[in-house]
Amino acid sequence: MKKPDFNLRPGTSLRGKWNGNAYTIIRVLGSGACGTVFLCRSEQGDTYALKLGTDSSRLMLEVNMLKKFGKVQGVKLGPSFIDVDDWAGKSMKTYPFYVMEYIEGESLSTFLNGKSKEWIGICAIQLLSQLEHLHKAGYVFGDLKTDNLLMSDSLVRWIDVGGVTQIGRAIKEYTEFYDRGYWGMGTRKAEPSYDLFAVTMIMLEMAYPKRFEKAGNPKKTLESKLASSSILRPYQRLILQCWSGKYHRASDMKLALSQILLKKQKSVSSSRRQRRREHGSENKELVVFSISTTLFLGISILSFWM
Repeated sequence: MKKPDFNLRPGTSLRGKWNGNAYTIIRVLGSGACGTVFLCRSEQGDTYALKLGTDSSRLMLEVNMLKKFGKVQGVKLGPSFIDVDDWAGKSMKTYPFYVMEYIEGESLSTFLNGKSKEWIGICAIQLLSQLEHLHKAGYVFGDLKTDNLLMSDSLVRWIDVGGVTQIGRAIKEYTEFYDRGYWGMGTRKAEPSYDLFAVTMIMLEMAYPKRFEKAGNPKKTLESKLASSSILRPYQRLILQCWSGKYHRASDMKLALSQILLKKQKSVSSSRRQRRREHGSENKELVVFSISTTLFLGISILSFWM
């Protein structure tokens, strides 16, 4: 995280110049290229996330995106939009800010810690389902990375829409590790396949939390890391196919991933039945996996046909 642009102490009150709504700062949540995000409380006692910046045009783009997300039917893409206004600081200089839903959760890597490797695929399916709706609306996420994702109630949620770009334009906000241009695997043109590559890098990050650099031959580096990971073995073929350009739509990649996990689930169920016959008891871990996978895959496959 970058150094916050605004050093506002807990208890500081920001009152909007135009709408008159006041928000009390609780703590800093994070800081990025175009502003600092604070946890805040409204006068009514509700908890929100407030983003304060210096570039009003940049923040308005994000506000407009949040509003567009709210109009996409059938799925909740980003945080709900609450308010937008200007705030006059102590220097009497005016700064733009907007207020959005505060999503409470944990990082993807923390959520997956201790879970079976199949959960990497389950989370990827959720992400692909959301991207499918975003792409149909005419946009790509752009700066898709684990820092912009949270697991809330076992569901993937987006918490930063600063990199969302209209399809056909150039990607301007990105993070190298997730950027196919950095790895020499494609352009930075805003198209669905740009996001799909980032999904595969999020999956790789689950195996390599400290990430890694591209070295002399970026493509060979990726292939080597993928081949060396045991937890990514079930997804190797799918990831390689994505890198080779097979998938152009999130729905196609999601269906392929669903089939991988359904095949794995059948194998687990068969193994469980065999153990019951041999030992007369069920393995708790296999039962939990079977139930949870059935639930998440059922939701994912249903959404594919909706």
